[in-house]
Amino acid sequence: MLHFNQFEKSYFDHLVLKIDNIKLPEGIFWIKGSNGSGKSTLLKAIAGILSFQGDIALGTVYLKNHAVAYRKLVNFAAAEPLFPEFLSGAEMITLFAKAKGAGAGQAEILVAEMGMQGYLNNPLGSYSSGMLKKLSLVLAFLGKPKLILLDEPLNTIDAEALEVLYNWINKKHKEERISFLLSSHQPFDKVKLTGLKQINIDDKKITLNF
Repeated sequence: MLHFNQFEKSYFDHLVLKIDNIKLPEGIFWIKGSNGSGKSTLLKAIAGILSFQGDIALGTVYLKNHAVAYRKLVNFAAAEPLFPEFLSGAEMITLFAKAKGAGAGQAEILVAEMGMQGYLNNPLGSYSSGMLKKLSLVLAFLGKPKLILLDEPLNTIDAEALEVLYNWINKKHKEERISFLLSSHQPFDKVKLTGLKQINIDDKKITLNF
């Protein structure tokens, strides 16, 4: 599914993460590591947001040689999402839905299940952190991705939204074979997330715990 080929990421000549040659199968993965271990860096690199040495492929689509095609297959939600404050949630969803080729009615279903209808047309500058998190999760599920990256998805969302998120992940993986890489300091409910596997980041390397 996801292939790392001589991957290295450094900041100012300081090596943060090194992955020589690892292939991850399809699945739902929890990335665990201490603060500063490189969890967010890894997800942003996979999303194509950060530059790095080496390459990453999703199936036969390589990030550096097929950037546009690759990014259509990979969706990302940041730990602390930042959006233009003058836009509304509805406008952000319209932009993402067009860019990701979302099907008719897909966004409306996601918004309704997250319970966002009451404030969707308000400017994003008025949103609380929980409202912004819900919006970022809706955006991450738009289109037809093969891989969804969620950085600290449990932060700032309420219990009802968490149940919705678990259902989305399970349903997308089971019905559409979408894979997930999840980063969180908080533990996931392994009963509600079927088949959750663990990836550890330690000493600038990753190990697969499955």
